[in-house]
Amino acid sequence: MDSVLHSRWSEGAAKLVALAADFPAERYDFRPTSDVRSFADQLRHVAFWNLHVGQTLRGEDANGEANTLPRESFPDKASVLAALRDSFEDVSRTLVSATGASQESVDALVVPFLEHNGEHYGQLVMYYRLSGLVPPASR
Repeated sequence: MDSVLHSRWSEGAAKLVALAADFPAERYDFRPTSDVRSFADQLRHVAFWNLHVGQTLRGEDANGEANTLPRESFPDKASVLAALRDSFEDVSRTLVSATGASQESVDALVVPFLEHNGEHYGQLVMYYRLSGLVPPASR
């Protein structure tokens, strides 16, 4: 598949994973206000949709109803970070090995999720700033 698309996916993954790895474990449940997702919730949401992208690219039945990985299965920084990494790697492997799908259909699926992940990256940067921290990419 398109090496530019794969490169962009990998770059976005590296930034989000670095952000998640660097954020203090004791702040993973931080939420700026009570009506928004916690830092960990944001990452579980991103990982869920990354897995959805991988399943869809492979032609598997992908149900988006849950909209997030379950907190019960991913309760702490270590498990959330592992799920996030795995979800990005799943899509990356699938993009490299994708056959049979047109580039247009792959682009139509993946590009919106690049944007989705970028939006969540921006939100998580604000979680950093509100916590008095400087995100890795800004150091």
